[in-house]
Order: sequence, then C-alpha cells, then structure tokens
Amino acid sequence: MKFEHIELADKELKFETLRYAAESIGFIHAGQWDYQRVTFDYKIVNQGDIYYLRVPAYAVKGDIPKDDTIVKLMTPMLGKHYYPHGVEYEGETFPQPIIDKCNKKLELLLKNIETN
Repeated sequence: MKFEHIELADKELKFETLRYAAESIGFIHAGQWDYQRVTFDYKIVNQGDIYYLRVPAYAVKGDIPKDDTIVKLMTPMLGKHYYPHGVEYEGETFPQPIIDKCNKKLELLLKNIETN
C-alpha cells in the first residue's frame, strides 16, 4: 500500500536531516542502505502479524551515509511480512488501525522534516 497523499515523495534534503527526523520517531535504517539508496523502516506488530512502514530515498548528490548527502524521498509504503518470503506490498488488506498509525507516523515525519 502506498501513501501518496502524504507529501513526502520528491522532497530533497540532507541525509543527516532525514536520519534525525526519522530515527527520532522510531524509524530505523540499520542495514537497509547502499551508497545510492536507503530505506527507513518502522515495524508494527499487531495480533501476531508484522507490518513494515517503509520510507525509501535515494542519493541525488553524494553518497549515503554521509551527513551532507542530498537525498530525494520516494513514496512511503506499507507491507506485511511473511516468513520466510519477505514483505508483500500488493494484494493485501491492511487493518484500519494500522493504516491510521502509519498516517500519523508519516505526518509526524513530514513535520519533523519541515521544522529542521
């Protein structure tokens, strides 16, 4: 599921700003990066099911994870994790409380980015 109504996609900012804004509200980027791409994940566990809210970005100037690298955000996505196959984004029916939580988290991320 894509969250296109949250105006995060196509925003350009320093990697340092994105990292601080995302990590301060519970997103992690751990090993989900290379020198050109990064994904910030927020894990949600609900009644035994695991969901990931993902905010992907890619470098437009510089290399990730350098603080001064300029990154461009892509459309956030929600997926459901299936062991051992991975995360599925399409063809899922997501519970409304999970969607609501994701909307609130993304709105907070947008606010954090805009105030930095």
